[in-house]
Amino acid sequence: MPMTLTQQTAPYAHWEYVHPETGDRLRIIPERGGIVSEWRCGEREVLYFDQERYADPAKSIRGGIPVLFPICGNLPGDLLQVKGVDHTLKQHGFARNLPWQLQLLDDQSGVRLSLSSTDDTLAAYPFVFVVEMEVRPVAMALEISTTIHNRSDQPMPFSFGLHPYFNVSDLAQTRLTGLAERCMNHLEMADAATDEQLSRLPEGVDFLCRPAGDVTLIDDVSGAQLQLQHQEPMDLTVVWTEPPRKMVCLEPWTGPRQSLVSGDRKLVLEPGTQQTVACRYAVS
Repeated sequence: MPMTLTQQTAPYAHWEYVHPETGDRLRIIPERGGIVSEWRCGEREVLYFDQERYADPAKSIRGGIPVLFPICGNLPGDLLQVKGVDHTLKQHGFARNLPWQLQLLDDQSGVRLSLSSTDDTLAAYPFVFVVEMEVRPVAMALEISTTIHNRSDQPMPFSFGLHPYFNVSDLAQTRLTGLAERCMNHLEMADAATDEQLSRLPEGVDFLCRPAGDVTLIDDVSGAQLQLQHQEPMDLTVVWTEPPRKMVCLEPWTGPRQSLVSGDRKLVLEPGTQQTVACRYAVS
């Protein structure tokens, strides 16, 4: 059995985690947003990852599991006002662009990625924080549990989400079940019928559904299924496609776009407290 966590150089620089019992594999790039770039479960590569685009550091990453913090989506004018002062906070926050720390969990069941506030983050988001994300491949599933700590002396508002990209054979032969009947179409910022949005996966969609239970992504070509098993409060679901890429983003968020401004599902941590949010992806 190979070493549990090793540094690799090919096909790109990353850390490789191999589960000591199942042999399931993760690839992690802590320097680039703490991103998990591969999840191999059995013989199946579950995550989509555009290596060619990744090789150009000037471009945003398309693939893996980007982390959204301290906001999901965008704010009006990219501005967050705290105590009357405007702070520039770009779409989806800064966590996906910063270097994270990586370590093996004590029981070797997975890895812990951690991100702490810096002078740069304080300029955009004036709160002292620590984010600790534990990623565990279990039997036929991936569990992700994230604890956000407020180390500030004032209440800290935030949203948290994940933006995973999943491989599919053909967008025209891909289905999603378990979503709420109505959704928010992000492309028009308007209420829409979810079934209508799902019929347009091959054309490109971006929509958010309120909690309605677990959501299953079904690949009718391969027969593969992937189920997002939510845990409150990270139980909003965003679906995003970007044709011609053969992938679907199935994203758990705690709050919708502009949550920190509207107050809609805004999470607030009191000084010295913490909150854990979690989700699970099961394959079959």
